[in-house]
Amino acid sequence: EKGIIKLKNEKYIKIIKVFPINYELKSELEKKSILNSYKTFLKTCNFNIQILIQSKKEDLKKHFFILEQEKNNNKNKSQDNLYKSYIDYIKKINSENSSSSKNFYIIIDQKNIFKDSQSNEIEKIIIENLNEKYFKIKENLSKCGNFIYEIDKKEIIDILYSFFNYRKQEKM
Repeated sequence: EKGIIKLKNEKYIKIIKVFPINYELKSELEKKSILNSYKTFLKTCNFNIQILIQSKKEDLKKHFFILEQEKNNNKNKSQDNLYKSYIDYIKKINSENSSSSKNFYIIIDQKNIFKDSQSNEIEKIIIENLNEKYFKIKENLSKCGNFIYEIDKKEIIDILYSFFNYRKQEKM
């Protein structure tokens, strides 16, 4: 629930998705402000974090099919060459397998220090601690311009599936 997973070793983790900004497109003043906000984030996180970057090759056939349709429906024939060169560019990228998408996640953890006790109250405290860490991360990274949100059960399953089946996917 809300990106929290209970592991066998009495450890709980929470996975948070981050939609990062494009730092390179920012002005020098904005970059300075972002770096200061990021420093504050690092100073205030007095707990362990892991950063997971999940890269996935993309098939762009659907994209250039849509572009072909737009080109055919376009009444302004002077744009045909522009469409054609862009479609050719997308086809080239696709044939070289150089198109990929990236997902960014932050993983935080909380151990159950009361290993002998399995009460619901202790689990509630652990979940509250994870959520406090989440809100601290969200508050600080939002100041940098990033969007942060809790993931759902389906996305957790997708992440774990791709992580554990990485070698199988590579061979395909």
